[in-house]
Amino acid sequence: MNTLTQLSAAVLLAGTVSMTATAAPVTYVIDGSHTFPSFSYDHFGLSTQISRFDKTTGTVVVDTAAKTGQVDIEIDMTSVNTGFELFNEHIQGEDFLDTAKYPTATFKSTKVTFEGEKPVAVTGDLRIKDVTKPVTLDITHFVNMPHPMEERDAIGANAEVVIKRSDFNAGQYVPYVGDEVTITISLEAITE
Repeated sequence: MNTLTQLSAAVLLAGTVSMTATAAPVTYVIDGSHTFPSFSYDHFGLSTQISRFDKTTGTVVVDTAAKTGQVDIEIDMTSVNTGFELFNEHIQGEDFLDTAKYPTATFKSTKVTFEGEKPVAVTGDLRIKDVTKPVTLDITHFVNMPHPMEERDAIGANAEVVIKRSDFNAGQYVPYVGDEVTITISLEAITE
């Protein structure tokens, strides 16, 4: 009986190792029609202003078996949408985003943290204007499932981080307009 138990354990272990060895990273392409980074900040203590960027591209790689991942995102800063055309132009000026010189912002991950089979945080380098700083986005929602319309594997996630805009040479009107900016990204991505 002892030999049978050991043999069963060995077969089970071999099967587990085999499954882990065959698991592979899956690459998902950002769905630009359902991915929107937004940012919010205090405006003179009167209200919280919320704006977004309408054009985002990139890829997300997830390997749930190895508990690793990679995120590479590019945001078109000229696609800023404040809800008011004149302010869209104002926020693209030199004092803020300076999109004439720096039309894109990027985030490239250096580490993805998992709890169980789900990622819960992603650390990486955020580049805005001519400044790159390490940040950690907390993932508040993550799902991996077949896309109901495309019949391909898809992921969806919401993530959030707070930065200081003055750290990225965009500190005009601080402290009257809040220095702390909450960046939230709602992301959907799908396999090719």
